[in-house]
Amino acid sequence: MSHVGVPRGTVRKRRSLALLTAGVLTIPALAGCSSDSEETSRGVPQDIAPAARDRVADGSTVNWAVDAMPTTLNAFQADADSATTRITGALLPTLFPMDATGQPKLNPDYLESAKIIEREPKQVVLYKLNQQAVWSDGREIGAPDFVAQWRALSGKDSAFWTARNSGYERIQKIERGADDLQVRVTFAKPYADWRSLFSPLYPKEVTGSPDTFNDGARTTLKNTAGPFQLKSVSKAKGTVTLTRNPRWWGDKAKLDTLVFRAVAPKDRTKALADGTVHVTDVDSTTANRIALALRDGNNGGQPLTHGPGADLTPAAALRSWALANGSDEEQAEIAQASREKTRKAVAAYGAEQKALRSYAVRKSLEPAYTQLALNGESGPLADDRVRRAVARALDRQELAETVLKPLGLPAKPLGSHLALAGQPGYKDGSGALGDQNTEEAQALLADAGWTRGGAAEKPKDTKAGSEAEKKEDEEKKGTDKAEDKDEKKTDKTEADADADKKTEEKAGGADKEEKKSDQAAIGSDDSAASRAEGLYIVGQDNKPGARPVQAPAASSAVLAPSHTAAVQSLTLLRQASAVSGDTSAADTAAKVTAQDKQSGGAPGAYAPMGTAAPAPASVNGPLGKDGKTLTLRFVLPSGPGSQSLRGVGERIATMLEKIGIGTEITKVPDESYFKDHIASGDYDLALYSWPATAYPATDGRPIYAKPEPATDGSLLVEQNYTRVGTDHIDQLFDQAVAELDEKAARELMKQADARIWAAAGSIPLFQRPQLVAVDKKLANVGAFGFAAPRYQDIGFTDRQAAGSPADRKK
Repeated sequence: MSHVGVPRGTVRKRRSLALLTAGVLTIPALAGCSSDSEETSRGVPQDIAPAARDRVADGSTVNWAVDAMPTTLNAFQADADSATTRITGALLPTLFPMDATGQPKLNPDYLESAKIIEREPKQVVLYKLNQQAVWSDGREIGAPDFVAQWRALSGKDSAFWTARNSGYERIQKIERGADDLQVRVTFAKPYADWRSLFSPLYPKEVTGSPDTFNDGARTTLKNTAGPFQLKSVSKAKGTVTLTRNPRWWGDKAKLDTLVFRAVAPKDRTKALADGTVHVTDVDSTTANRIALALRDGNNGGQPLTHGPGADLTPAAALRSWALANGSDEEQAEIAQASREKTRKAVAAYGAEQKALRSYAVRKSLEPAYTQLALNGESGPLADDRVRRAVARALDRQELAETVLKPLGLPAKPLGSHLALAGQPGYKDGSGALGDQNTEEAQALLADAGWTRGGAAEKPKDTKAGSEAEKKEDEEKKGTDKAEDKDEKKTDKTEADADADKKTEEKAGGADKEEKKSDQAAIGSDDSAASRAEGLYIVGQDNKPGARPVQAPAASSAVLAPSHTAAVQSLTLLRQASAVSGDTSAADTAAKVTAQDKQSGGAPGAYAPMGTAAPAPASVNGPLGKDGKTLTLRFVLPSGPGSQSLRGVGERIATMLEKIGIGTEITKVPDESYFKDHIASGDYDLALYSWPATAYPATDGRPIYAKPEPATDGSLLVEQNYTRVGTDHIDQLFDQAVAELDEKAARELMKQADARIWAAAGSIPLFQRPQLVAVDKKLANVGAFGFAAPRYQDIGFTDRQAAGSPADRKK
């Protein structure tokens, strides 16, 4: 999948505007409204087939799928992505990786100790490095590396194109201690999240000059300090190959070679069957196929009841045979060709299923959560009463169950923007907003002026001036007037379109969309189905009042994101792929839980495009005000891996219809979903995810910072894509990041979370599922949950599998 990058010149230009931090969002520490006690919560444990190192064989190669080839190996650049993070984790020092509970934990491979040794008059942290720690060229890791990285990331030198400097700008000086293995870091201002710094740590050869930082580390890393070292990067093959580091001082890596291979999500089932990859994130469709393969492997070779041809009825099979052997030669030829095609497809499918028996699906909850974002920049959602009404209409428990229950995972709504269940300090702070309540949601809308008869009211004339002045003003805007006429054409109701049965044209003459009946849409060909992906109005099928698609707001500007924001953009694109369901009746019979010999409910089924939405109990149609209906544009990705996300969106739309809010679902290509819609503010409602971090005060602030106007009139939103924020929330983040008492900092984050809930710009729904297909003979790899992988422990428990290719043939 693609990720969103920012041109290097843009990053360079904006680096002084506090461009994002690491680990973007949802973190450890917080929730809660005002209670002094923390809520005890347990996260879902990781699932990695743990094995002691003495049970893991030495040798062999593991192929690990990533979404795409990394565009840079410099984790501090704006276009760094999840592949960058995965690869550098095996090559470079991480001083405080997250543990299984989502807390930063000192890494003894690199540090003997690290702690605050002075608080007054300035905060001073003393790092004592592992005396054996060296770079792959033999030079010891020391103070010069810390100094070079600080200077590159402090934001003081515009020659360094960096997208991440939070925390580094607070450092006043770095000094050598008793020797280069002791590093004294003095802060100009207190910094609670000091453990987030210097991870990953690059050698001074990379961070010491703008050239090596900006360009040298994009395609190669000549000097590393992890259990593996970089051997090669092949864009042609789509691989990044790592080999065991001979200078590694820690536990020796079990694998000879670790290959990160770019494999698109849609190709991963085939890659597993071909043996091209051993480890890969998968969606539930692939996970279900693996579960079916394991089940069928115990059925004694019985014919498959799923896959190509499995839905062929006896009557249809008899008719096919009769046609293939009939006297009509033309029909017989067609039928024979069809039967041969089906036979080959069945054989190929069966071979894949047999190969998939070699894999297991490891499952946990990913350290990320899915939220409903409400764009508060303009329109109805600029009113906090309307945002709160939307939030109060949601049954978050139902939405969590829709996604997680079929996978056999705990289905509980998330209660915090700043922590996930299992992290320290987690507490449900949603009480600051209130539980689901239809009556109170309707009361909020009424208070905001949205009533049943509002759509029929004459709009209030709020502008002064004569008709002549208005006409003169229109003449000055001739171009806009012409465009308005085109837009009026697109405002024709769907009922009129059905009556006329004509093709309408969107503004600007682009994107023609053919209006078809429900029956025709269901049976349409691929191209027609693609057109039908564009727009679907839930609760307003064949009704007037649908709002035309709006152009992206020109008044918003997004600050260049951090490297973890680039990871976030990938997360946006694949957030539903881990939960998308297979809609065929046969395949939904066996879910991932079949692997665990458990039964699981099938995910909700949704009607094909073109089918009218169900009509639940509502308030007799959408509400209105000043002659306008209350209709919100709900933007969702249209890709094949986003079925479940769209299903969640449609359920949300149905919930909103019950309180009188119309929802116009617009489906857009995956590659433009984040950049062209979320980041640019071209939406009212959207679903996307934020990954977890151990540093809420640092990483949460840009997510919820109050947008500020720029000198050119645009709005600087950092990573706050909902455009909803307050000064008080900003102040709480600022206080927390400077609070060195962890308990006090958590209390401040709880207060911030309560206010974020009350502002209702973002509504957390559920923690995302994590499904990873892994070769059954591999240990210490799979669904890691919060924890960072220990690459040196990954390997085969089967010594035959871990031997050389020659050994494996014996």
